[in-house]
Amino acid sequence: MTPAGDEPPDPLGDALTAARLCAVDPALGGMILRGGGELRDSVIAALRGAMRGAAPLRRMPAHIDDERLLGGIDLTATLARGSAVSRTGLLAEANAGVVVVPMAERLSDAVAGRLAAVIDSGAVLVERDGMTLRSEARFVTVALDDGIEPDERAPAALAERLAFWLDLTDCHHSGLDPQSHAPQAPTGTEEGAHADPIPDDAAVARALVATAAVLGVGSARASLFALRAARAAARLAGRDVVIDADIVLAARLVLAPRATRVPATEEAPAEQQPPPPPPEGDAGEEERGEPGPIDDIVLAAALAALPRDLLAKIASGGAGRRRASNTQGAGERRKSGARGRPQGARAGLPGGGRRLSLIDTLRAAAPWQRLRNVGDLGAAGRVAVRRDDLRIRRFETRAEAVTIFAVDASGSSALARLAEAKGAVELLLGEAYVKRAQVALIAFRGTTAEVLLPPTRSLVRARRSLAELPGGGGTPLAAGLRAAYDLAEAARSRGRTPFLVVLTDGRANIAADGSAVRATATADATAAAKVIGAAGIAAAFLDISARPGPEGAALAAAMRARYLPLPRADAARMHAAVRAVQPA
Repeated sequence: MTPAGDEPPDPLGDALTAARLCAVDPALGGMILRGGGELRDSVIAALRGAMRGAAPLRRMPAHIDDERLLGGIDLTATLARGSAVSRTGLLAEANAGVVVVPMAERLSDAVAGRLAAVIDSGAVLVERDGMTLRSEARFVTVALDDGIEPDERAPAALAERLAFWLDLTDCHHSGLDPQSHAPQAPTGTEEGAHADPIPDDAAVARALVATAAVLGVGSARASLFALRAARAAARLAGRDVVIDADIVLAARLVLAPRATRVPATEEAPAEQQPPPPPPEGDAGEEERGEPGPIDDIVLAAALAALPRDLLAKIASGGAGRRRASNTQGAGERRKSGARGRPQGARAGLPGGGRRLSLIDTLRAAAPWQRLRNVGDLGAAGRVAVRRDDLRIRRFETRAEAVTIFAVDASGSSALARLAEAKGAVELLLGEAYVKRAQVALIAFRGTTAEVLLPPTRSLVRARRSLAELPGGGGTPLAAGLRAAYDLAEAARSRGRTPFLVVLTDGRANIAADGSAVRATATADATAAAKVIGAAGIAAAFLDISARPGPEGAALAAAMRARYLPLPRADAARMHAAVRAVQPA
């Protein structure tokens, strides 16, 4: 069988096929639909239509609370009735149906974790009449991803439990029937298809696991999903056996969107002679499309379906990484009792800056009213509140962020990449200014490092300092790293969150004492890098050498920094790479 790699991709058809596979086997979890607008409604309709009976449909808002999601005490009804009133959670209501999650990229990790736990267990625990009951909750999840930036994704805890990640961004509603785009499940009788069944599940699993390993898919769950998808495709086609076309479909829909690398291709030597023509009697073998090993067929199909922007994501270090909306480059999260983003309530006593959460306190006290002696309160009808019922508010604030750029302005760097490095730093400076974060600039050349720009928000001043950055001289990498560490620790002492970006070729030749001894310079740079790593300062190491060597990777490992070799990157790609690894 020859994979249909030459045919134009049909994202809508893939989405409709994935919907039917989820209806055949709900254990596939569901799908993430990115973009697509109104076409997503057609995919959801196809999913419900393929499921047996009248499948319930529930929409789960991103800001849903635990009581509405999982079930619990209905506070309003409880206060009105005077006794505990339970309510059924949304996930229990959606049993044997579909749960649609709009704006999944804005879903908090806490809510995504609770949803993932229910998907794993297939049930929720509810309180009714003082008893804890287990309510079945098995459903197919459709997460709608409306993220604008490529790295705005649904939480990993949820995405890992959904078999299909589909991008409908380039699909537009043309007035045609979306059902006409849905390809039929492989029957094994198409021209060029290999109709012989795979002998057992072990061969199928080996082919899928090998393909996942080559594509850099580290999650074992993905291979299991692919195996289930292949079986579901066989059942959808009315077959009892899995054929290679089913495996190809599963690899294309499940493994290809999760790929984090592209396999290296071996180029034939230039002096290699073309193979001799086959004997005349064997001339028709290749033309008849005789299938090769199943592993090669599955890998070829997965490669043909790789996302078009995969190479850009790999280069920027952002493949498969989620970024919270509008928080890139912000400072670290800190707990607060007075202001910030609400984070729910917890048991505790108000005071010392902590505020009482009245609604949560009443919710905690409501189930116990009948058991408490209300007469002691002196007035009938009051709610009896005990010390254990008190709840306090919790908030989360972000520290001010400081991005510190340590730029190699030595002669070796200037000859290679200093111009692109300046362009990337200027783009990052402008972005930091927009986010009201502070920036600082350190240049090291000759025998010393100089703080050209202390932490500031002045974009004009930052650009002027960058434009005046000269190039030439030796590479005092140890001095540059020491200066960056000192500046980062000073920012920490003022309650700020430092993020260090080092742009260098990693080849130190000036020691900390100013001597031009390469071995000593390398040892001093490694020692300075280890100090940064031990301090836990978030950092990115951009190797801007035209031919990256092992020196940069070793220094990045000592710093515990993200190593990004960018031998052929321009200023824009350097900028994208740093943005991808900044702490959210």
